[in-house]
Amino acid sequence: MTTDIIEINNFVVLIDSTDAQEAEIYKCSFDQDMIGITFYDSGNVEVHVEYESGSQVLKNSKGIAMSFLGNDTVSFSHKISQSEPLNTVSIFSTLEHIHQLQDQEKSLFETYLHGLLYSSNAFELGPQVTMTAEMHLAISKIFQTPFQNSTRLLFLKSQILELLSHYFAQIEEKPQASFPQGEQEQLFQAKEIILQNMNQPPTLTELSKLVGMNNSKLNKNFKQLFGMPVFKYLQAQRLHKAYRLLKEEELSVQEVAWNVGYDSLSSFSNAFQKQYGCRPSALTA
Repeated sequence: MTTDIIEINNFVVLIDSTDAQEAEIYKCSFDQDMIGITFYDSGNVEVHVEYESGSQVLKNSKGIAMSFLGNDTVSFSHKISQSEPLNTVSIFSTLEHIHQLQDQEKSLFETYLHGLLYSSNAFELGPQVTMTAEMHLAISKIFQTPFQNSTRLLFLKSQILELLSHYFAQIEEKPQASFPQGEQEQLFQAKEIILQNMNQPPTLTELSKLVGMNNSKLNKNFKQLFGMPVFKYLQAQRLHKAYRLLKEEELSVQEVAWNVGYDSLSSFSNAFQKQYGCRPSALTA
């Protein structure tokens, strides 16, 4: 695990990455009340949360942005899967610092994270949203920036502010869905099946049978929880993978298209431009 820790205007930012071939476990805790917002650009992490009154297990995977509150009695144990490289960006602030922000900035946290700011619990989850293409793009820029020293810090500040802006905008656009624990587990299982079979995904009917939920309910509840219907989510994740391959691997556009499950190069190119605002060939020039 490689962790880059920077401080931006009293916010602590952790930029984590690993491509280890074996599962990794690392632990952490806080020394005061903290709010965290984590963006899972890629990778899968199982987080065991222990606190005085109980415990929780969170299964966080790529494409999710989530927030939480934790105090000094909470401990976190992260088990990072070796199934694919991990790239995450986490933004932390003390409650004290948030309450001291200027009115305009403070109002954002009070509007969208009110339940965390005024919670009496040791640990509490806040809003979770599906990451947009703009969020993925901002994180890609964070990991790939050529800037150094003070120039890099200035650039990272701009990207962190962009991530926060997109996160709050997603919360505003998406009513927070609430499902019984069993149904929520079925929906997360459906998401994992999609992510693990992007090249040859099951049909909606096959997916429904695999998770034990009928077609219409699965598609409707999936959209409520993850922000988009099943196969729109599949397309977004395919294109995100394609973006990473184009930036990080020496592959042709055609090879990338095949890699993410597109038989038609023109269909791939058009979908990529719609999501990222440019043709895939622009990333290989």
